[in-house]
Amino acid sequence: MNANFAYKGIGVRLDEGPGGIAAGKAWMIFDHDLMRIAGAWTGKGFIDWEGILFNGQHNISPRTIGELQYATPVSPSWANPANGSFVDTRFKAVDNRRFGPLPRTWSQYKGLYHYQDKLIISYSVGNSAVLEKLSLEGTTEMPIFARTLNMTASTTNLKMRVAPINAHVALIGTDAEIKKENGFFVLNIPAAKKMNIKLLIANQQIKNFDAITKTSQKPENLLVYTNGGKPQYAQKLITKITKGNQPGAFKVDRMELPYQSPWKNQMRLSGIDFLEDRNKAVICSTDGDVWLVEGVLQQEGKLIWKRIASGLFQPLGIKIVDKKIFVTCRDQLVKLHDLNGDEEIDYYESFNSDHQVTNHFHEFAMGLQTDKEGNFYYAKSARHARRSLVPQHGTLLKVSKDGQETSIVAHGFRAANGVCINPDGSFIVTDQEGHWNPMNRINWVTPTNKFYGNMYAYNPSSDSSDTGMEPPLTWVERDIDRSPSELLWVDSKAWGPLNGSLLSFSYGYGKVFIVPHEKIGNQMQGGVFELPIPTFSTGVMRGRFNPADGQLYACGLSAWGSAQPELGGFYRIRYNGEKTIVPLSLHVLANGIRIKFSHELNKKNVEDITSYQVQTWDLKRSRKYGSDHYNTKSLIVKNATLSKDGKEIFLTIMDVKPTNVMEVKFQFLDDTGKPVKGLIQNTINQIGK
Repeated sequence: MNANFAYKGIGVRLDEGPGGIAAGKAWMIFDHDLMRIAGAWTGKGFIDWEGILFNGQHNISPRTIGELQYATPVSPSWANPANGSFVDTRFKAVDNRRFGPLPRTWSQYKGLYHYQDKLIISYSVGNSAVLEKLSLEGTTEMPIFARTLNMTASTTNLKMRVAPINAHVALIGTDAEIKKENGFFVLNIPAAKKMNIKLLIANQQIKNFDAITKTSQKPENLLVYTNGGKPQYAQKLITKITKGNQPGAFKVDRMELPYQSPWKNQMRLSGIDFLEDRNKAVICSTDGDVWLVEGVLQQEGKLIWKRIASGLFQPLGIKIVDKKIFVTCRDQLVKLHDLNGDEEIDYYESFNSDHQVTNHFHEFAMGLQTDKEGNFYYAKSARHARRSLVPQHGTLLKVSKDGQETSIVAHGFRAANGVCINPDGSFIVTDQEGHWNPMNRINWVTPTNKFYGNMYAYNPSSDSSDTGMEPPLTWVERDIDRSPSELLWVDSKAWGPLNGSLLSFSYGYGKVFIVPHEKIGNQMQGGVFELPIPTFSTGVMRGRFNPADGQLYACGLSAWGSAQPELGGFYRIRYNGEKTIVPLSLHVLANGIRIKFSHELNKKNVEDITSYQVQTWDLKRSRKYGSDHYNTKSLIVKNATLSKDGKEIFLTIMDVKPTNVMEVKFQFLDDTGKPVKGLIQNTINQIGK
């Protein structure tokens, strides 16, 4: 299609038969930014599968294969109802392309109805509500593409570009008419007219076009498809829970995945939440599915998996709000509706489609959380190592409770994998090592649209030094965590002394870290410590504590940038109450550091200064990828003093100064004589008094 990008394309299979969209022979793509048919094609292949994301390659885009029958340019299909102009007035990016949806007063995508194997597209043009169905007449060898439109009356005249004049076009229905205008067949619809019409479009090579159009059926009433139909995915899949018996305080249960599904799902899991019945979870996957999983509270036994939604665009966050499922996708925030009570989604409501989507492979929309007022939050990644084109690149975004407004909370991120909302209303957003990011970072974000370091951002700071950005809560060395994902507050009495702590998940290495931290003045700082939990077989993307059993449920995936061997995973992490030495808080003073642990320490062992090794080093921010270590120093621990309650150790270190990275290694014996060792990596932004 030669630069004909449908940034928010809905692919629709038109021919009948088993196997889903990829097994078809005729398709159309509806672009819901511009309400246009980007193109129609036929052949033995749907898309070039080497062009998909998550296959280990960079700088790729999905593209069609087969024979292109007709296409429309990247511009509005419907004229502006206010003035009849087709001039694109959307946001103009740095490279002069335009991105994002049309203004709501012009046209707005409302959602998608699924009715068995039929798709009904819902949108508005001005104040006219539109339902549209795409179909095929003729054969896949001699295709005629049909667009059935049901429209409520408009208060203004409307017109739509149907296809270039090098195609065949016919209209079935009354009151509307087709005219040629500036190289296009244009549909004209008069004001105050309710419309049920059908458009037929074909390549000029179709010789029997006129004969077929004369036998074409009259336009359907599409409302019959908007109340839900029989389930497409009636089959329930059964897996098991494999109970973990690992040594130590944390047990990991594997919630086995239905890899042998009839739909050939890849099961790269990217988000989880729980229904009102806490025995049921909803899980999304990057390949576009949402699953209902029943039986999660069992210690052992069967899990029942039901595919309830499919065809979404890279879902990477999910949240239950007022008993409704919301999913963060690359193109929109979707609200899912089961219209007939059969536990399958019939209407995919576009709750918010303000997303400014470009063709760069890296700009994922990550995570989903809500605040106390009901507003939604997700993070949008930037363009990897390229200059940002639109304001939303590399941002934390807020969507209003009603879905009508999107605003930028913070900017300057490179690859922000999800969002955590803190008890005080601030946020935590991670970022990945790369260009202008000398190491991975965990950012404590205040809602004041501050800049967080990526000089390729849209409107970056004019100062490329450290003083030109907000410092992170902590820098994280790649050897500790190759790629941090989302953070989560522990809200569970079942987790004992760790209740109220902050966790960080690792997509890169499949680990879980605790994040001891402190606030000095207005500045947050802290570090990471790996919890004694066995490494997961996938990266860990998202987690939620289940209020019913108080345990942590996590899901994850592996694609490019992850070292883990399995495509996807679903886990339960149980804390069994066993004593384990975990640092809960970290306080930095000019004469040393104070570390509070989860359990009592052995005074005899921990006050031996040879039990500790402390190093610091600095980083250099530049357009290069990552950073070497600079000004590396070994600090001498002069004294180690245990508090009266036996849980807090103060390490006397003279002349402690701010530094990008500090590492504290410790190794001593516990009460039973068992070795305890660990490593805290932290950042010092301020010195406490």
